[in-house]
Amino acid sequence: MASVGRASAMLASGTMVSRVLGFVRSWVLIQAIGVVAIGANAYGTATQVPNSIYAIIAQGILSAILVPQIVRASVHADGGKGYINKLVTLGMVIFATVALVATLLAPYLAQLFGARGAYADLVTAFAYWSLPQIFFLGLYTLLGEVLNARKSFGPFTWAPVFNNVVSISMLVVFILTFGTEVQHPRTHAESWSPAMVAVLGGGATLGIAVQAVVLFFFWRKVGLKFRFDFRWRGVDLGTAGKAAGWTFAMLILTQIAGVIETNVANTVGDSGNVASVAAMTQSWLIFMLPHSIIAVSIVTAYYTRMAEHAHRGDFTSFRADFSTATRTISVLISFFSAAIIVAAYPIATVFTPTAYSQMGNVLIGYAAGLIPFCVLFVIQRAFYSLGDTRTPFFFTLAQVVVVVAGVLLCLLVAPEFRAMSIAFAVSAGGTVQAIIAAVLLRRRMHGVDGRRILNGLWRYVLSAIVAGAAGFAVLLLLGGTSGGFAVANRLTAVVAIAAIGVVMLLIYSGMLRLLRTEEFALAWSALRSRMPVRSRH
Repeated sequence: MASVGRASAMLASGTMVSRVLGFVRSWVLIQAIGVVAIGANAYGTATQVPNSIYAIIAQGILSAILVPQIVRASVHADGGKGYINKLVTLGMVIFATVALVATLLAPYLAQLFGARGAYADLVTAFAYWSLPQIFFLGLYTLLGEVLNARKSFGPFTWAPVFNNVVSISMLVVFILTFGTEVQHPRTHAESWSPAMVAVLGGGATLGIAVQAVVLFFFWRKVGLKFRFDFRWRGVDLGTAGKAAGWTFAMLILTQIAGVIETNVANTVGDSGNVASVAAMTQSWLIFMLPHSIIAVSIVTAYYTRMAEHAHRGDFTSFRADFSTATRTISVLISFFSAAIIVAAYPIATVFTPTAYSQMGNVLIGYAAGLIPFCVLFVIQRAFYSLGDTRTPFFFTLAQVVVVVAGVLLCLLVAPEFRAMSIAFAVSAGGTVQAIIAAVLLRRRMHGVDGRRILNGLWRYVLSAIVAGAAGFAVLLLLGGTSGGFAVANRLTAVVAIAAIGVVMLLIYSGMLRLLRTEEFALAWSALRSRMPVRSRH
């Protein structure tokens, strides 16, 4: 447990720094191009393909294949080095091919995602600069998962810091050269020059390239040296291929849902006066902050252990790790879910004071599904540890059906609430997916300590509801729903967020203690283990 705690601490600290810089990057980006503006929506639409593929790569193909396969390959005479070089070479070829084909198809992809007319031309221009990110995002995940499988967790979470520094620098260059959206409103697609597109889109791709390449420098520390190896036979790649087949099918399903979501979001038009793709993108980044810091940092460390337990057939330890990871994550995430929902308007005000309600509504829609989203993340990794990518395909199919149906119904909603409705549809689909996945894992494992997990979960949710009610009372006192102090400007919004957060945290902690929640002590211990004072002992 101590090694898991240290690994989680390293992951959490790296993720925290990266996410803080990511917030700075998002804030600067919104100042540069706005959040309910035509340029912001075009940029957001153009980056949907590389970002969506990366999400599937990170959560599906590579995680499903690499960690279990590398753990199994470690018994080879060379410690798995030959296997790793072959697999990384193969992955680089695949990602380069996908990136090249996607870039060549940029005009058609713009239309596929619902862009039309001059707006489609602007989306295409951004896409030419953004789609090469597919290769670098894939390379980053590929190299990072190899390091994780070798129990070197830090570089994967710290590398995005380089990305954010480069991206922020390029955004500052953009603002100094072309001005902010407020200073120089770009209300039509024709307002964007090729130089503007190159600095914005090219700067983002440069940052991701640096993020990927820097991981090569850490390979020697884990006893690896990369060499291209195109001899792909003889190292059990067939098993990886079968796993990839199901995960690739899952990728296709998710991409279909993503295309439909973006198409429906783009039906609000290109006037840029209501929430659309850009508001959804920025809200999703905020939604992902607690997931990345808490769920990813904890699960990544447990994932390798579960893969090792599964390989040895030690399912008692497998269940214990799964239960501990799920309960520790849930007790923390429940608080953040309620806090984001209550403080959504002040949070949005920090990014865009003039459109806080539009962005805040979308953020509420996503935050409603934060708990099942994080629980599902643990369940997926449990299946991948077992070498099972077939079952995740089927519970993802159920999620896609629910999301697509819900998103299409959003066409009946007024344009100003359409993006928010899409966010709620995504949360509903994720909730259904998590429930089905939990049932299937329980059947597969003949029990996953479910009684203990559920016994804690209702306590977390009840405590979060009570804390949320107290936080909402503070929000009302500060006028946060009617243009008062909480949303007057960025400074007052930060004060409101702090006040709401402190009150909610005190109430939430008190409720957990009142309900005698054992996971409260477990989570508190996990948090204390990340503090510098504790690490010195």
